[in-house]
Amino acid sequence: MQGLIQRVTEAKVEVEGKVVGQIGQGIVLLLGVEKADTEQTADKLLHKVSNYRIFTDSNDKMNLSLKDIEGELLVVSQFTLAADTKKGMRPSFSSAGTPEQANTLYQYFVAQAKVAGLKVATGQFAADMKVSLVNDGPVTFNFAIT
Repeated sequence: MQGLIQRVTEAKVEVEGKVVGQIGQGIVLLLGVEKADTEQTADKLLHKVSNYRIFTDSNDKMNLSLKDIEGELLVVSQFTLAADTKKGMRPSFSSAGTPEQANTLYQYFVAQAKVAGLKVATGQFAADMKVSLVNDGPVTFNFAIT
């Protein structure tokens, strides 16, 4: 499972000109599902995203997590994160999960994030989305969870 997180002061997702998900301070997670991914993989990524210390404390050090600051999480499905870009000039998506598997794990991840007490907004799976955000820092991290 691939996850790209960005620390943001605000973010939103629009589909056909309508806002479908919006957050204030928190994290935007672009989520890519691969064939080998399971619910356990999603659980590991959720633990990492919600506890990763990327927010600054009173000493201006990155010591606080999303949970610590009671921030919000915007989860956006991102098929292209599963791309293999090692060869040639065109990405290969052979390791990407099927749309059914990806949607199931995406929905599972969102549900588990809510169970964990996070404030969660989402994009719309498989839609043509327009994502707008203000990256704070900028701070961006990529996770590959197996």
